[in-house]
Amino acid sequence: MRQLDFILVAFAFFAASCNNAGQTQKSNESKETVTETGAIVYDADSLYAVAESLIDEPVAIKGYVTHTCKHSGKRCFLTGEGQKHSIRVEAKGEIGGFNRELEGSQLQVNGILRERRLTEAEIADMESSVNEKLTKQEASAETCEAELANINEMKDWMKAHGKDYYSIYYIDGLNYEEVHN
Repeated sequence: MRQLDFILVAFAFFAASCNNAGQTQKSNESKETVTETGAIVYDADSLYAVAESLIDEPVAIKGYVTHTCKHSGKRCFLTGEGQKHSIRVEAKGEIGGFNRELEGSQLQVNGILRERRLTEAEIADMESSVNEKLTKQEASAETCEAELANINEMKDWMKAHGKDYYSIYYIDGLNYEEVHN
């Protein structure tokens, strides 16, 4: 389970860092919309800005599918227009799974926002594991350097925010619909 968490964290950071390459600075305008019922629909970037206040609350998010898990289809990753953040969506509720054909599509997902807190000890274990892989040449230097950069970003965020944990937000998806513009 710990290795799966590490892989998911590494993938989330890798996806976010890849999506930022070559990107120009955009204005800080909100990417929230409001449905007919008055509910706020967030994109991944705007959701991260308020996520701490919405943990374990129902949310709606609209984003582009960047990845679906090919083996089980039980999760996908969404990113917003700015591609600054990526958020994992778990297939729960009415969602049986996410098929690979959804990659590149825009979805609106309704679900419950969850938080997974990585402790300083867990992050230290991840760092040790990456350094061990690098020493034993079990992974490429480039991959290990990217993972270590992500770990350092987590540690920097914790220090800047005075926290002894790093939050990873995800959504237990209850239902979704494909958005056609």
